[in-house]
Amino acid sequence: MLDMAILGLLEERDLHGYEIRRQLRDNLGILANVSFGSIYPALTRLEKANAVVATAGSVGNDMDGAPSKVPHAPPTGSLSGELAVLRARRHTPSRSRRGKKVYRITELGRKLFAELLSEGGSVDDARSFSLRLAFARHLAPQARLALLERRRAQLVQRLAEVSSSPDDLDVYARSVVQHTADGVTQDIEWLDRLIATERASASASASASASSTATATHAASASASSGPIPALATYEGEQP
Repeated sequence: MLDMAILGLLEERDLHGYEIRRQLRDNLGILANVSFGSIYPALTRLEKANAVVATAGSVGNDMDGAPSKVPHAPPTGSLSGELAVLRARRHTPSRSRRGKKVYRITELGRKLFAELLSEGGSVDDARSFSLRLAFARHLAPQARLALLERRRAQLVQRLAEVSSSPDDLDVYARSVVQHTADGVTQDIEWLDRLIATERASASASASASASSTATATHAASASASSGPIPALATYEGEQP
């Protein structure tokens, strides 16, 4: 799942490792606990698989990608002032003087991302489904619809399982079961809205395509029927 998330972010633009972690935690939110200890091994694995390439970033950037601020000061004329400037420069973090790796997705990485995004083997996991849905704009319309419908079918089954819980539960256990059922029901209703939107969009696209084809066919027929009028035959002995 982490590989798919990284490739999905790199599909948008090239990123530093720090920026990848920030987007995973802040923007997607699905992998809020991801650490550099997980991200960099994943990037190394993807790099070895030729799914991403790494290039040296700009030198002198801090961890946020902004230029590092190394103290520069004119001679102070005093020994204590010069020593203060030297100490400040000496304690500047070494990483700010080195270029950071910038990661870029390759064509092979795009193919791998498409495969990971479209596979349906683990969509029963809520986090995996949510991550795929976050990148669903990269899926074909039919693949998006299939993703939503598979998830809906799984939730309907889950709701049936929850609803068949024993009747002899006490009030507290029953309240937990009811809370779970309410949550699953809300998710099904949310998916119904998404599915309806996808179907409406697909129907509108099909209608527009059919209209465009009909217009082109009509124009071709009109052009063929309005060709040059054949010349009248001139019979022997008649004046033209």
